[in-house]
Amino acid sequence: MSSRLIGVGVGPGDPELVTVKGVNALREAEVVVVPVMAAADGKDGGERGRAEATVLHYVPEEKVVRVVFALNERSDRARREAAWDAAGERVARLLETRGSVAFATIGDPNVYSTFTYLAQTITELVPGVVVETVPGITAMQDLAARSGAVLTEGTEPLTLVPVTAGAAALKDALNGPGTVVAYKFGRQSQEVAEALRETGRIDDAVWGSALGLESESIRPAADLDGAPLPYLSTLIAPARRDGGRGGKL
Repeated sequence: MSSRLIGVGVGPGDPELVTVKGVNALREAEVVVVPVMAAADGKDGGERGRAEATVLHYVPEEKVVRVVFALNERSDRARREAAWDAAGERVARLLETRGSVAFATIGDPNVYSTFTYLAQTITELVPGVVVETVPGITAMQDLAARSGAVLTEGTEPLTLVPVTAGAAALKDALNGPGTVVAYKFGRQSQEVAEALRETGRIDDAVWGSALGLESESIRPAADLDGAPLPYLSTLIAPARRDGGRGGKL
């Protein structure tokens, strides 16, 4: 039988938001891989990530394998790719002896996930491997539910922007129609606040971090004062709605 690599979305952090299918996939896999951040020497930094913390609510610790990824490396492409290669080789070795390996990723495995790069590497290293994904609840869905922000109505578009691409990309989206969601904006909170004010989108916008966890914070974007925020902060700037109920139908 072909070995199977399953990317499992475990949601934004709240263990109750892992789907039934996701829990079943984690429990049925022979081993569950979780990504961990590399220390300065390239080895396991020892910090428990959000994906691992969520997984441990459903599978025993001895079933979990921590694999180092250069999650925080953006400037040194060679170092980043070397880390991806090493991680892929580690998972490929697991697939040689285990019939199925699940990879747990926060959010959804097909939305800005490390799983994408891992799957590409494994497909090259392990001929015939079957790659599957189990969708997960995203941070924008969780923030919308917790804050009451409506993501879309009627014919409105929805634009998702990672602020790692730069605040200019966010400003372009804010000048367009529909709701705009920004991911990973914590380190550029001041630029994000300025873009919201310049485009007249700050009054209804909301941001959140550590959703579903003890350190959860959900605040109006108007409160942004330039102070550093957690890297994985999420912003929702709802569409301008002035047509009354059903105005966008």
